[in-house]
Amino acid sequence: KTPRNRSARFRRAAPRGKMRNLQDDGDPPPQDQEKEHERSAVDTTLLVFLLGLCIFLAYMIKKYRFYYIPESAGAMLVGCVVGGLIRACNPGERELDFLRFQPDVFFFALLPPIIFEAGYTLRKKRFFANLATILMFAVGGTVVSTFVVGFLTWSCGNSKIIEIDDDPLEALLFGALISAVDPVATLSIMGSAELNCDPLLYSLVFGESVLNDAVAIVLFRIFLKYRNLRIDSQADEDGGEVVSENSLALAMSEFMGVSIGSVFCGVLIGLICSYLCKHTRISAYPHYEIAILFLFAYGSYALAELVALSGIMSLFFSGITLSHYNSYNLSATSRITSEVTFKALASVSEFFVYLYMGVGIFNNKYKNYNIVFIVLAILFCNVGRLLNIFPFSFIANLFRQKRVPLRMQIVIWFAGLRGAIAFALAQNIPGEHTDLYTTTTLAIVLFTTVVCGGLTEPLLGKMGMKLQHGSGVDGGDGSNPYESLVQNGQGMERRMSLADKVYTGFDGMWRQLDDLYMKPLFGGSTSRSYSDRRRDVTEAEMQMLHPSEEDEFNEETDDGESKERDSENNYVPPSSSRSLAGE
Repeated sequence: KTPRNRSARFRRAAPRGKMRNLQDDGDPPPQDQEKEHERSAVDTTLLVFLLGLCIFLAYMIKKYRFYYIPESAGAMLVGCVVGGLIRACNPGERELDFLRFQPDVFFFALLPPIIFEAGYTLRKKRFFANLATILMFAVGGTVVSTFVVGFLTWSCGNSKIIEIDDDPLEALLFGALISAVDPVATLSIMGSAELNCDPLLYSLVFGESVLNDAVAIVLFRIFLKYRNLRIDSQADEDGGEVVSENSLALAMSEFMGVSIGSVFCGVLIGLICSYLCKHTRISAYPHYEIAILFLFAYGSYALAELVALSGIMSLFFSGITLSHYNSYNLSATSRITSEVTFKALASVSEFFVYLYMGVGIFNNKYKNYNIVFIVLAILFCNVGRLLNIFPFSFIANLFRQKRVPLRMQIVIWFAGLRGAIAFALAQNIPGEHTDLYTTTTLAIVLFTTVVCGGLTEPLLGKMGMKLQHGSGVDGGDGSNPYESLVQNGQGMERRMSLADKVYTGFDGMWRQLDDLYMKPLFGGSTSRSYSDRRRDVTEAEMQMLHPSEEDEFNEETDDGESKERDSENNYVPPSSSRSLAGE
């Protein structure tokens, strides 16, 4: 029969009352489409209003220096109030669905701007100077915290204190996700210019926060993979035991492979973008420059996720690479615009995430709140962080010239706030106890963000981590420690000793390679050549033989500092100069 005949038979068979509601393509009737469009407009208007309210609240907190409520805590409290009001109005299923936190939206739309902005505006010199200590906290500390929290949770489950599976991998999943430290609230306080926080403290907390999340996600995925293998093996009668005693070693090997591969992926994509911008005339079109920069950054995250690597780690190191090389290939307009744009996107994403977590408390999706488990989990998190911050600080002090004092260790331990990444991962735990883990994680996020975040400022004063303006210590000139760690476009010069000038060891080899080969190929500061720096070293050695001569130097060895100097002098990168000349 022809399609026309089938359509005629269908019309004869269909009831007359329902025929008017049927469309040829299966779409809902026009009146339903119009109502859905109106509902979407209402949802969008409400979301825009709430985000604007969060931004205004953050402005008021900074203006009146009310640090007892961090910006992220303020956004979460706004979400709680709005969610409670909506819940009191007996909303339907569609309204409740609007209130629910979507993990996929978080990981692929909201998280990338936050991570990329952290890497792109990072002050590389201070970060890499403390890299060994940061890696101890972010990698070693996360692994220790994961197994401590996982073991304690599993023990409580075996003792029937809490109702969970006796599978240790499920407890390790919870240990991995709850070890994802997200100290956005703490960083917003420590970065305040009025507090003048110790730069070393800020550097350690900042570095740990941007790397710890990636480590926790990698560990979570590895444990989830082995747990699924165990479930499949138990379902298959002839499958045998898939997870053997060597699983832990294999998991750690896979973790190292994923970490190294993610860093390589991010650096490679950053270099490709830098090469294209360096050897083309795209700097004549600033809007294309920023678009290319954004697409390559997001592409590094998507590609890493596609090949089962860590998108966060790849995106972070891609941002560092683009900042180190490609920022000099950009036009003067694009250089300033890109940093401000990425900072604005990151801020809106952070407010969006905490707002939705506050609203999500009343979405009626998760109801199983276990007060005993919540209190125990908070205690387990503190114990796990205690057993990684203080031991690793002791080990780091054995090799550091500037030690991490005990008071600073206490602040770092207290700064371990949990955030959106832990909450999103909790919703991915398989099994019948997903509800329990999710509600416990949400309660921990709310407690640490509001209570611990609000107490951070008094703790900084109690521990003596606030520097006096003009104290002569790094950051004591009145500058913001965030600005000393992150590029802010302001010029800054510092007198350097001979030890800062002479390139020795691995650092010297890398600087020579970077100056002679990498920067000419991918872009970088060209204000001083390598031969000029070597000439300064020779002159310094001669002055050491003649103490009567002045021994003062104003060389700026850090690329971020030379970039700031170039910005002060209205320096235009070579690529931009060629473009303007061509025009």
